[in-house]
Amino acid sequence: MLYRSRAEASYLRGTIKPYRMDPLRIGITVGDVNGIGPEVIVKALTRRGILELVTPVIYASEAVFAAYRTEDDDFALQSITDPESAEDGTISLVSCWEEAVELTPGQPTAAGGRAAARSLERAVADLKEGKLDALVTAPINKSVMPKDDFPYPGHTEMLTQRLGAEESLMFLVSDDLRVGVVTNHIPVSQVATQVTQARILEKINIMDASLRADFGIEKPLIGVLALNPHAGDEGRIGTEDDKVVRPAVEQAKEAGIMALGPYPADGFFGSGKFRKFDAVLAMYHDQGLVPFKALSFGKGVNFTAGLPAIRTSPDHGTAYDLVGQDQASPDSFLAALFLARETYLNRERHAEDTANPLESRMHLVYKRKARAGKSGGGKSDRKGGRGGKR
Repeated sequence: MLYRSRAEASYLRGTIKPYRMDPLRIGITVGDVNGIGPEVIVKALTRRGILELVTPVIYASEAVFAAYRTEDDDFALQSITDPESAEDGTISLVSCWEEAVELTPGQPTAAGGRAAARSLERAVADLKEGKLDALVTAPINKSVMPKDDFPYPGHTEMLTQRLGAEESLMFLVSDDLRVGVVTNHIPVSQVATQVTQARILEKINIMDASLRADFGIEKPLIGVLALNPHAGDEGRIGTEDDKVVRPAVEQAKEAGIMALGPYPADGFFGSGKFRKFDAVLAMYHDQGLVPFKALSFGKGVNFTAGLPAIRTSPDHGTAYDLVGQDQASPDSFLAALFLARETYLNRERHAEDTANPLESRMHLVYKRKARAGKSGGGKSDRKGGRGGKR
């Protein structure tokens, strides 16, 4: 099932509206222009009802979408220079380059990488300035990204640095599974040395805080995976689980976090034990992402926890082999839009609750000042209500 809240699912079926609220302004990076990013963006934003939930601002160029859209889609772009001028009910475009970019659909190129980097650079700057409620990033090909402009292993590391976070958590989310990782994009040969007690505890803390603030789980239960097969088998297959992982879990418990482990990864997923937990912390990239994608591929979302702003992305890559065949599914991209909206609202409510715990309020009403052209006054004051400005 595609990730979305019950209210959002009901809304898109036409039965109820999820909340009485204006759409959230969500920035969208185009990703690799030669991949499926443009196609899934068009398909997602032309789904019935989506513009009632979000006001999308795409960072790209009109030429890119002119090349990928079809005569049958209802995809109209409104060109703007500043995301704060985006109008509800429309799809806005902020042009990130003037020169023509040679498109080679299905083929990675340096030109495609440069376009992806410019899109990301401008969108992240606007997110940091508080001009966007959240950001959804389309997939990039890191091998063609310009190293001078993008000297990062991936989106997660770039956003962590640019938004000024001390640390973040790569957090994969679907309807019934959430998986975070201690180490991100590093060689397997470096994993054991990078998995330290301090880093594990830091990631547990970020996961716990995100589950409470971003997902609305009051008392989350976290399952922590072992580094070695069979959790080290009492030291026969490594001592890291007894000397590093377990002490980090115990330290988290002492701090009031409900964390259990370390669990051998194979039995944990094979037996279905993961279903008993609100989230799972894996020690390295493939230990967490392989089972996640096996169970949720095409339905999951990559969420970056621990940032001062909301960022999500679909759980797939550029998929060059699908470009131009009208076979790319927008489901994961739609899920990323829904999760961006849902976590933004959850975080706002959590901030209100923790700031004024005794004050009664309506949690299902998100209030924003009336926009220009609508009854009730001028455009809302965005300061302080967006990423990096809270």
